[in-house]
Amino acid sequence: MTSVSAPPLLTGERAVVVLFIACIMFSLPPSLLLPGGFLSFLSFFALCVEIRGESSGSLSQLKTRPGASSGILLGAVTLPALMLSKLIQLSRALSLDEIHLGEVDYLQMQYWAASISCFAVLIFLSLVILAAQSSRSASCRVQCAKFIFGCIVLVAALYNISTTGMQTATNLLWVLFHGLATVKLMQHLLETFPSCASIGETLLVTAGLVLYFGDISACTIAKIHGYWSSSELAFVQYGTRKNEISTVIQGLLLGLLLFPVAFKFLLHTLDSLPSVTSSGTRMQNERRRSLIFFVSFGLVMIVVMPLWMQFVQDFQTHPLLWVAAFVFSEPAKRLSLCTYWVCLIYVSVRRFYYISKNSKTERILLRKYYHLMAVSMFVPAVIFQPKFLDLAFGAALAVFLTLEIIRIWRIWPLGQLVHQFMNAFTDHRDSELLIVSHFSLLLGCALPIWLSSGYNDRPLAPFAGILSLGIGDTMASMVGHKYGVLRWSKTGKKTIEGTAAGITSVLAACSVLLPVLASAGYIFTQHWLYLFLAVTVSGLLEAYTAQLDNAFIPLVFYSLLCL
Repeated sequence: MTSVSAPPLLTGERAVVVLFIACIMFSLPPSLLLPGGFLSFLSFFALCVEIRGESSGSLSQLKTRPGASSGILLGAVTLPALMLSKLIQLSRALSLDEIHLGEVDYLQMQYWAASISCFAVLIFLSLVILAAQSSRSASCRVQCAKFIFGCIVLVAALYNISTTGMQTATNLLWVLFHGLATVKLMQHLLETFPSCASIGETLLVTAGLVLYFGDISACTIAKIHGYWSSSELAFVQYGTRKNEISTVIQGLLLGLLLFPVAFKFLLHTLDSLPSVTSSGTRMQNERRRSLIFFVSFGLVMIVVMPLWMQFVQDFQTHPLLWVAAFVFSEPAKRLSLCTYWVCLIYVSVRRFYYISKNSKTERILLRKYYHLMAVSMFVPAVIFQPKFLDLAFGAALAVFLTLEIIRIWRIWPLGQLVHQFMNAFTDHRDSELLIVSHFSLLLGCALPIWLSSGYNDRPLAPFAGILSLGIGDTMASMVGHKYGVLRWSKTGKKTIEGTAAGITSVLAACSVLLPVLASAGYIFTQHWLYLFLAVTVSGLLEAYTAQLDNAFIPLVFYSLLCL
């Protein structure tokens, strides 16, 4: 009888995550020791859940992506660590009187919302593991239940201590709601899109979505409350001061993510009508369905969501007209930049699509050319037109979401064409049901830039996604594929030569980029040792992780650059 060896307790991915958390802990000011302590506890709890879940196989019932590790530790700490890094950055600004205390308070609440969201998912996963092990004794189950209850009490106590002076009860209910919503959304995504993502990837997406829509809800609640009372709610008063660009982006994404729910309900209602279901051929029904889709889509995006944007932001004109006025406020720069983007995208997509159909070039290498294209597209805009790039990222993400909705629903006449085109650029992490690679690349480049739109004393931070994905990941893949000999593990494909090339290329790009930023008025205040550490940790994470690296590496790199 052959024995199955247990998975190792210390893997390369876990070691890199521990190093990542240690870097943040080392940079903590005294005022953030409590949030830092909870991040350490969350990391330990996530590590225990990951080890127990992978060793017992109890989490296989969640239908995650085949061939990938669970990624629980990485998924649970990435978003809270990012928020804590931003808090460290804002604490420096507060000591220099460059920001208001309210901004720190609101971000601290966002940190707790993200942390409790991840903590709630860890409790849910613990319960799944316990339920799968029905042979456990009753006393052992009672001890586990006491431990979980004690963890919840500990979270509430730490939150109460760290938010003294605010409306603690209201805030606590608000962040606990984030935890419940994250668990429910994660269950829904794993059931709706089975085998499309790992647990860690799903956790990162769901916690991020709940945090993002929680911020949108805060804006709406603040506006509604303002009509009834002159006082401000504690948990929204510092989150509602947004500019027009962020409101437009939030409105677009809110409409696109809620539209499939409304469209599905509309189709279900129409299908229940006998006069509709019994008449017409299959093609006629497809065309009728397509007409309903495009009419309802236009109604939501042109009428409904702009009404919400005007409600929360007080636009003086229609938001889409405001966008047009914003673009034409500097027509020479912005229209020329748009022309450059369109030409570059057209030439690249046409060339790479032809290669994918008629060449034996490996698809993973072909996809890296898009990473290089992202560098040539976004670097000039980050330096010279950062506000316009914020809006352009939102528009590009809206286009991607629209095409994916059309592809999934197979909307005539574009659905099948979009599906065939997108399949030319997929890899093993994509599925027929959901294609996520292009989303992860776009968001990996966009999120560091969006997160840097406020106070930022680290000029390289907005370039975290462009540097790590466009240069580091690309060079690591190309050099490793062509020259790599020494592998990091016996079963993995990543090589030491590729990782070294990725780290070296990012450091070289930083040395070239810093003088350009200095000539544009930016001041580099970070020590080179911190920069080297940030590049090295993100490079090692690319080498060891089995998760979707486009999603995690830019956020980890950005977090370290903010220290």
